[in-house]
Amino acid sequence: MRDAGLCHAIDAAGGVAQLARKIGVAQPSVSNWSRVPTQRVIAVEAATGVSRQQLRPDLYGELPVEDHPIDPVDAARAREYALLAALLSCPPSSALLSEITKLRGDATLLGLARAALADAASKAVSGAVEREYFGLFVGLGRGELLPYASYYLTGFLNEKPLAELRETLAGLGIARADHVKEPEDHIAALCEVMAGLIDGSYGMPQALSVQRSFFETHMAPWVGRFFADLEGAEAAAFYAAVGMLGRRFVEIESAAFAMDV
Repeated sequence: MRDAGLCHAIDAAGGVAQLARKIGVAQPSVSNWSRVPTQRVIAVEAATGVSRQQLRPDLYGELPVEDHPIDPVDAARAREYALLAALLSCPPSSALLSEITKLRGDATLLGLARAALADAASKAVSGAVEREYFGLFVGLGRGELLPYASYYLTGFLNEKPLAELRETLAGLGIARADHVKEPEDHIAALCEVMAGLIDGSYGMPQALSVQRSFFETHMAPWVGRFFADLEGAEAAAFYAAVGMLGRRFVEIESAAFAMDV
């Protein structure tokens, strides 16, 4: 059953097929949504004019008493993970690039990274960013980077880290969608899972101990290196700013989880 926010978006776009086309997603994927996924909120808002508060009031507005309210700091964390997931799962659409230009930074290291990403988005051309993404992550045979936990931790794909991740996901009741072809240890998938654990996309927000366990087991051992590699990659222009944002964000996450023990 579709929630009210998704129904508003479908109506505004003129149907499921039109919404899927506007945000660059396969129609069957949109047909299977019960609500707008966290990582698609910004793109759907830009494409339909339906506000993020209407699309996902649990993230961007006040919740009814009977629901599970999210601390504003946690909501911001979920949005950061969701943005990284969206940018690393596929090339950003023109609508998403336009939305990213509105990001506001501050004097903190993370704020400066957000400002740098907004500036990079303001200078980016969708087609060029698509080619950049291809060169970084796909390539002719393989891209410059292989964004998988197994590769970073063992030097090979589909190794023990992936098996251990699948066991953890099964314990959390999280399964890969049928249309997704990438292994679950892709960096975008891991960021999406973290967003869902925080914002309750998988039923309800998970305790900080669950978030910490997932992050420290499946992300902390390698994602800092991945984002540093992305920041300095030869093919990276727009994605160098994505790498910097990711690196600084996971540094903050690591420090915060360490303090909470």
